[in-house]
Amino acid sequence: MRSASVNSSSPTDQSSPLPQLSIRNVSKVFPGKRGLFNKLSGKTSRDFVAIEDISLEIEPNTFVSIIGPSGCGKSTLLNMIAGLSSISEGDILLNGAPITGPGPDRGMVFQSYALMPWMTVEENLRFAVETVDPTLSTKGANRIIKEYIQLVGLTGAERKHPHELSGGMRQRVGIARALAINPQILLMDEPFGALDALTRGFLQDEVERIWEQQRKTVIMITHSIDEALLLSDRIVMMTRGPAARVDEVLEVPFPRPRNRETIEQHPAYHALKAEMESHLFRETRAVEEARMSR
Repeated sequence: MRSASVNSSSPTDQSSPLPQLSIRNVSKVFPGKRGLFNKLSGKTSRDFVAIEDISLEIEPNTFVSIIGPSGCGKSTLLNMIAGLSSISEGDILLNGAPITGPGPDRGMVFQSYALMPWMTVEENLRFAVETVDPTLSTKGANRIIKEYIQLVGLTGAERKHPHELSGGMRQRVGIARALAINPQILLMDEPFGALDALTRGFLQDEVERIWEQQRKTVIMITHSIDEALLLSDRIVMMTRGPAARVDEVLEVPFPRPRNRETIEQHPAYHALKAEMESHLFRETRAVEEARMSR
């Protein structure tokens, strides 16, 4: 059940797929404030080490969730994979090539939807598709847009603007937009965190259905243990920050396709859930104790 990295196979195992994403000894340091004004005002600050010496290997077509206490650097790590934040130390490689910035090989789904409010559902997708491939014909773009609107169940809402949609529908647009550019890896930063419980559960089931059809590599940040167990092949558990690291990687043995009723009957379900609860309780308690002692 436990693993030191997301790819736990031996390098000499020829049957094991090569990693699609390699995170090698990665650290992120945010420089402290040491400018002249800070020195004169006495408000200088030390460097802040958000994450330290993280190494993971993720194979193609794998759904990986990252959990940990608030402030442990989950989003920082995801932003470095997306190319939205620089790496202080180490390397992140996609198919052996270093990630140096954003690119269409990585699609991003944000918690806050990040849709263009003046554009319709169709126009939001069209902008993404045509930005990635300006040479694409109108017919080709229309085919892709229609395909992904159908995939996320938004047929009939093509001409609506974001303010006319529910939160769940807006997040469907975000997922469709990220998938429509055909990325190698889909990055999801707490994609259901702003939704009510019923909508969240429904969209979790939808993501499971879409993943079964697409089989993309997915890296998702979540605070929900049940969500991680439902969707993931592997779950990366991070320690508290600062200098957060990977504490453990859990293998999720539930067969696919999945639904929440059947996985709860699996012999490993309750042991995995208890281990995750213990980890989050321990790390969160340590965060609170450190805050109280200041």
